[in-house]
Amino acid sequence: MKRFKKIYLLLGILAVVCAATIGVMQMEEHKEKIKNTDEIILSVPADSVKSLSWEHESEKFAFHRDEKWFYDEDEAFPVEEEEINGMLEQFQEFGASFIIEEAEDLEQYGLDEPVCTIQMATEEQSYEVQLGGYSSMDSQRYVSIGDGNVYLVKNDPLDYFDVDISDLIDHDEIPSFEQTTGIGFTGTENYDITYEEDSSNTYCADDIYFISKDEKTLPLDTSRVEEYLQNISSLNLTDYVTYHVTDEELTAYGLDEPELTVTVTYLSEEESGEEISNTFVMNISRSPEERAADRETEEEEITSYVRVGESQIVYRISGDSYENLMAASYNSLRHQEVFSADTMDIRQIDITLEGLDYTITSEEDEKEGKRIYYYQGEDVDMESFKSSLKNLNAVSFTKEQPTQKEEIKLVVYLDNVNFPEVEIALYRYDGNECLAVVDGEPVSFVQRSAAVDLIEAVHGIVLNE
Repeated sequence: MKRFKKIYLLLGILAVVCAATIGVMQMEEHKEKIKNTDEIILSVPADSVKSLSWEHESEKFAFHRDEKWFYDEDEAFPVEEEEINGMLEQFQEFGASFIIEEAEDLEQYGLDEPVCTIQMATEEQSYEVQLGGYSSMDSQRYVSIGDGNVYLVKNDPLDYFDVDISDLIDHDEIPSFEQTTGIGFTGTENYDITYEEDSSNTYCADDIYFISKDEKTLPLDTSRVEEYLQNISSLNLTDYVTYHVTDEELTAYGLDEPELTVTVTYLSEEESGEEISNTFVMNISRSPEERAADRETEEEEITSYVRVGESQIVYRISGDSYENLMAASYNSLRHQEVFSADTMDIRQIDITLEGLDYTITSEEDEKEGKRIYYYQGEDVDMESFKSSLKNLNAVSFTKEQPTQKEEIKLVVYLDNVNFPEVEIALYRYDGNECLAVVDGEPVSFVQRSAAVDLIEAVHGIVLNE
């Protein structure tokens, strides 16, 4: 009896071993069906697709094409056509690097519960692409196209389809304004900026932007104007509050009557090489409640919005962006320096200081390509003086007439046909500031310390200190 039991036990063990062997052989046979491939598994021309939908992370999106793309849930939604077409282009020649034929265990590929299911339809055929797990060994995505096989693909479709609806909006574009010909402001500011090259209305060669003020043509600081334009160009118009604004919403956002409207005219070049003139309009405003209350402290948060021209999209912008855009006054864009010319153009300086007059002359050294300055026949170092002169910057602008003692007066003679000389006088004002008067007109307050530096630089020349 014991002998028979041993035989049955051995037979049982043999059966288990055989079953295991068969299983291993089947696995080996199954593994042998994994092979390299360079096969194009889908070839769907992007322009033939009439509908596109997908599901990813509980989000569902659906679009259809009728000459242009529409969002199924809201046809007023401004679809970014390039984004949709970019999604479809990858399926024009959708290739695989590995093929697993007649795959049985979809779970191991993450295809029992796909991370994303993409559906496309042309007039003749429908397609479904399921995206499974990610192969860390091959850095590729498992994909099923419904033919019973599983594929590994180098180009992961999820790179395109892992989006929010905001990523699919056809956002307004802002040009770079490389060739600006004019800027207009209406609202809190009301004036126009014109573009002029080689103008006779300035002694600074870099000046190309001007305004008409008090029957005069006045220069603006080119770097400040271009920084302002850059503040517009660099706006990140993605934080939309509505993509189909109503009249009621315009009022709620304060854009029915914007605080400031900026109109920029600029040139762009056609493919033919022809230059054409374009116009860009931006409306800026805070919420009506904030405009009515006005901020009491700088720390209070600003709620502000912009709208490009008559666009249906309204965007929220940061408080910093709002303040940069609203800094459009003449004083914000004009030269902050009392003397904005190039100091290389100075050929002579007459100085009145403490009741005494001094004259510094110069001659050009063509061989060295520079000027040599002289005082009483001796050549002098002008670097400290020039630096101090350029450091006379406005603390604030004013039209207040001087009432106190003149600290120093300069008559600066320039190599400039239109502006051969400029007179600059600094008057005592208080312990912190001096009043700068240019060509007889009050211009700005400057730091008293900057005025002292200029006076000391003159002393260093005329007293040889």
